Amino acid sequence: MPEEAERFWFAFVLYLVRRLSEKNGENLQQGSNDNEFNLCHILRVMKLNIVDFFKELPQFLVKSGPILSNIYGADWENRLEAKELQANFVHLSILSKSYKRIYREFFLPSDANGDKQSAAASTSGYVSDYHRFGWLLFLALRIHAFSRFKDLVTCTNGLVSILAILIIHVPVRFRNFNIHDSSRFVKKSNKGVDLIASLCSIYDTSEDDLRKIMEKTNTLIADILKKKPCEASECKNENLENIDTDGLIYFENLMDDSSLSSSLNILEKDYDNATRNKGELDERVFINEDDSLLGSGSLSGGAVNITGAKRKFDSLASPVKTITSPLSPHRSSASHPNGIAGGATSKMVVTPVSTAMTTAKWLRTVICPLPSKPSAELERFLKSCDKDVTTDVMRRAHIILEAIFPSSGLGERCVTGSLQGANLMDNIWAEQRRLEALKLYYRVLEAMCTAEAQVLHAKNLTSLLTNERFHRCMLACSAELVLATHKTVTMLFPAVLERTGITAFDLSKVIESFIRHEESLPRELRRHLNSLEERLLESMVWEKGSSMYNSLTVARPVLSAEINRLGLLADPMPSLDAIATHINFSSGGLSPVHSLHKHETSPGQNGDIRSPKRSCTDYRSVLVERNNFTSPVKDRLLGLNNLKSKPLPPPLQSAFASPTRPNPGGGGETCAETGINIFFCKINKLAAVRINAMVERLQLSQQIRESVYCLFQQILNQRTSLFFNRHIDQIILCCFYGVAKISQLNLTFREIIYNYRKQPQCKPQVFRSVFVDWASARQSGRSEQDHVDIITFYNKIFVPAVKPLLVELGPAGTAMKTNRVSEVNHSNDGPCPGSPKVSVFPALPDMSPKKVSATHNVYVSPLRTSKMDALISHSSKSYYACVGESTHAYQSPSKDLTDINHRLNSNRRVRGTLNFDDVDVDVGLVSDSMVANSLYLQNGSAAASTCAVLKPEQPDP
Repeated sequence: MPEEAERFWFAFVLYLVRRLSEKNGENLQQGSNDNEFNLCHILRVMKLNIVDFFKELPQFLVKSGPILSNIYGADWENRLEAKELQANFVHLSILSKSYKRIYREFFLPSDANGDKQSAAASTSGYVSDYHRFGWLLFLALRIHAFSRFKDLVTCTNGLVSILAILIIHVPVRFRNFNIHDSSRFVKKSNKGVDLIASLCSIYDTSEDDLRKIMEKTNTLIADILKKKPCEASECKNENLENIDTDGLIYFENLMDDSSLSSSLNILEKDYDNATRNKGELDERVFINEDDSLLGSGSLSGGAVNITGAKRKFDSLASPVKTITSPLSPHRSSASHPNGIAGGATSKMVVTPVSTAMTTAKWLRTVICPLPSKPSAELERFLKSCDKDVTTDVMRRAHIILEAIFPSSGLGERCVTGSLQGANLMDNIWAEQRRLEALKLYYRVLEAMCTAEAQVLHAKNLTSLLTNERFHRCMLACSAELVLATHKTVTMLFPAVLERTGITAFDLSKVIESFIRHEESLPRELRRHLNSLEERLLESMVWEKGSSMYNSLTVARPVLSAEINRLGLLADPMPSLDAIATHINFSSGGLSPVHSLHKHETSPGQNGDIRSPKRSCTDYRSVLVERNNFTSPVKDRLLGLNNLKSKPLPPPLQSAFASPTRPNPGGGGETCAETGINIFFCKINKLAAVRINAMVERLQLSQQIRESVYCLFQQILNQRTSLFFNRHIDQIILCCFYGVAKISQLNLTFREIIYNYRKQPQCKPQVFRSVFVDWASARQSGRSEQDHVDIITFYNKIFVPAVKPLLVELGPAGTAMKTNRVSEVNHSNDGPCPGSPKVSVFPALPDMSPKKVSATHNVYVSPLRTSKMDALISHSSKSYYACVGESTHAYQSPSKDLTDINHRLNSNRRVRGTLNFDDVDVDVGLVSDSMVANSLYLQNGSAAASTCAVLKPEQPDP
């Protein structure tokens, strides 16, 4: 509604002016504290919530971008840090829920001022002073110790340190645990429970890291709250009974009724002073989960659900599952000393926090013990090149990783002067991340070299190991996995691309091979790489400055003029020496790599990545690489779920060969043509999955599905320029409406958009903001570039471009095909030589979970092997597992399943709903990329659909 839109826009304008003016060093309200405000103040006044604010912000930024550039400069978006702020909100939402759950596992939700009944407190959302103290102390730790690198793993370590402080200071009468509980406190000595080691065991934290953060937390308490620390071993207090006090610090009267209130006031004031004039979120709001300001719904295109019953933290964790794992505190079955029973089960729900800690444990236990230099086997490969490249590889790795994880002391200054500077914490953090990425890089590089040598039957891998772009892609992928493991806020993708000088198209070449050659990679990191590949394919490779366009000009020279006119070509990749100079890199004993610049620019290696300002008519010297390391002939099954059964790919060296060099896989194609064809195959497979999902939602026929897919393929091959600077979903949505109109279906654009909103990858800007170039559309009197809604794009750009292809889908289309062959061959947008024929809709593999009803949201997923083994064991006495909630009071699996079938198959409307939130499965809804990569490439021509002639009418809004 206009009234609501006005409130949103007022909030956006006020926040942007507040934020960008502060970044410019302007003081909006000089000398007046009464007029200070932050984002939370703005949203409360405008009666908006945070989730809705971030959902609508991207659309506002697109519309107001030119104005903001004129006022605040071209880098306004980087200074605004909107994505970082949103990620920070998501992390804090996750952490606050984790803290609330952990607190209630260990303490009664009662107040220090009286014995308020815990049951009533828990249901009313009441927050005790002890609970609030812990959260405020955690926020102080984030501000003073963690600085800019507030990653999820470090913050979780901080929360665990806060928990340790609370355990030894909160009065015993408020405990909800028994210190003798051996299932919870598993680490003990003759002196009692080893508290730190036990907490590390529960939460998969590093004991060394936790002890270091504990020191910072103790220093924080001493400096801010002015409490005197003393060795716990020298103190006599009932809180410390049966606890090994060696190395622990105790603060007298920290949680006493007399001092708790003043401590809370001091922490509140410290937070106010530290965040004044920053205009960001007031992170204290997360202490109250019921605060309307937090809102409900999802962020990141449906990937991250913040509140509500169904929380799908797709980008942070697996869908909910129940496993036996030390990821959440174990509730003891023993009775509580105060008469309150503890928990009853050791099976815990996996959360985003626990998943992040599990993945970090893999990095800590598998990668960190590796050497920080090439292994003996990798050195043999490096020395077997035409010349020894060991020094080159090591120097490059150090420069690139220094660029990704800088330690130049750019962090914020520590507010409390007596505390250890946060810059030092940043430097330590960056050094640790560099080492992790370096070790992972060397490990995967060795595996790749071993596999490549087996394929080539040779140890000399000169062309691969001297290729600058290949190494940077490998380093970027390693660094991205490290960043994904720690869930950083300030270094979100595509930060690694910007800092290494490569593009999204470059990175897409190593993702599959990276996964293939690191078998120990946790499932969450595999999913992260799948998700990245999906993002790359759907939009990032089509953006201005993508090196895909440099490859496309070679494989399809007729597109050079349009690519050049729009300025889409990638800029030259910065040299390694330029990056080293920019970060003020010190070689530290590593000699300069004299041959690097040569390898970066010489034809036959990386070619010449031309600037958008340079002509690309002489396309032979333009950089081209294959899109992937696999050939459509030799490796038709591109699934990531069955890596071990896949045939070996052709040599990696061919992926970075000269663009005009014949493809070693045969077929008479150049490497450029093969690369673009493989890239197009991936686009088609991703589109097939998304088209199929939309067909199911819209309950359309298979004939319509075939027609939409056929049209999409034809547009990709014959009207490729429609994809330039756009999202593939924009083309898919237009294909649906175009096919619906020519098939005379009663389907409006409103219905299409309504159902597209339910797709997991949906982002509102996809249909609200579509790039148009009015010059290419030949609109009279208009030559500028703009962003319009998808209906305007459909009418003004899409229909004029694809009308002949749409007509082909109609009854008269078959007769017209023969007459259009010559037109296509002479078209500047015609298919490139050797491009695959339009194929019928591919046979999609069984997805897990599989939708078993066209009209109900019911999914079935196979039971994982480990669970199946447990169920059919002699002790279980059961061969069945019933998932979800029972439809009535539990009777038996057979009766429940019969009732479910009856309800699904009946035509009557059922008021009750089935709850499948607690399904005990190993995997949730798979990402499009996982399914797309497991499709078979199929050739053949699509059967023409019997459709009506297109009626050029205005689409329904």
